[in-house]
Amino acid sequence: MAKVYDLNGNVVQEIDLPACFSVEYRPDLITKAVNVMRANRRQPYGAKKDAGHYVAWSFGPGRGMSRVPRLASGRAAMAPGTVKGRRAHPPKVEKVWERKINKKEMLLARLSALAATANEKIVRQRGHKFSVDELPVIIEDKFEELKKVKEIMDVLSKIGVAEDIERAKEGKHVRAGKGKMRGRKYKKPKSLLIVASNKENIEKAAGNLPGVDVVSPDEINVEYLAPGGHAGRLTIFTLNALQKIGDKYGSI
Repeated sequence: MAKVYDLNGNVVQEIDLPACFSVEYRPDLITKAVNVMRANRRQPYGAKKDAGHYVAWSFGPGRGMSRVPRLASGRAAMAPGTVKGRRAHPPKVEKVWERKINKKEMLLARLSALAATANEKIVRQRGHKFSVDELPVIIEDKFEELKKVKEIMDVLSKIGVAEDIERAKEGKHVRAGKGKMRGRKYKKPKSLLIVASNKENIEKAAGNLPGVDVVSPDEINVEYLAPGGHAGRLTIFTLNALQKIGDKYGSI
């Protein structure tokens, strides 16, 4: 049995969770599915074929020196073994990054990640902070009608999950490496996942909260449930959304 909360944080009823929440926890499949999804989003990249070919050329034989391409001054350039020379085997645009996964494996990974959201031990191991009694967090459908950030934060505080948003806010930091110079300076932790059958209003209000994602039951995938391949994301389901999930995966 799972508790259903109202907007004041009070338990209004108890319901049985859909059968999909009892699926075996498979971290291996979850990691595999996330890696496949991320690989399929990669953009091909590679070096220009004639990059560097305009600045150096080989003098040829007969001068008592190696045939390494050289500048006009005689300094070696362009060859892989020279200072600031080209890479021996640079990345090729034609490389295929796409990866495949069996449909049943992807489905099982999604269901396993969904079931992990109801396991308090796994959710806490992922680093989420909350004081709610049990998981998953289910809230009445009136939650979908809220349009203001303040109203949503009040409800989350009464239920006992607002501190996870503060954790995500404080966890924002400058990433290591050159990515900070390429339009992705900060790394931001993921916090709540809100699953609502009608997300139109709540997405506008909650979508800008640190680390929060708002999705409909049909949009649920492994990456939302297990960001980075780490299962156990703290998730809030509206009652109607949970029923739709049960209708979609209940017979599995």
